[in-house]
Amino acid sequence: MYRLKIESSFDAAHKIEGYKGKCSRLHGHSYKVEVFVAGKKLDKIGLLVDFKDLKDKLNRIIEKLDHNYLNDIKEIGSPSAENISKYIFNKLKFPKNIKLEKVRVWESHKSYAEYFE
Repeated sequence: MYRLKIESSFDAAHKIEGYKGKCSRLHGHSYKVEVFVAGKKLDKIGLLVDFKDLKDKLNRIIEKLDHNYLNDIKEIGSPSAENISKYIFNKLKFPKNIKLEKVRVWESHKSYAEYFE
């Protein structure tokens, strides 16, 4: 089995409605996103999937999040790190031979949430 990981980042603002504390107020994060994929079979040149293709897929999704107010993106729901990771996971599509293992979203250098199925 082979596993690949790519990273990207974006900056965005949000607030968590109903939260009792500072996160209920408008604030922003410099998010880091990690995507993990796995598969058993390499192609004829020895690649599971091209890193460039992985990054392009992720960056198309991140473009919609970058420098945005995440509460306005209704598909995310409440813009917690948990829901952002699920949103990105659900937007990523791969051929059957590539398994999307998980998406990890860091909202600080000490805190992340991840989504997997």
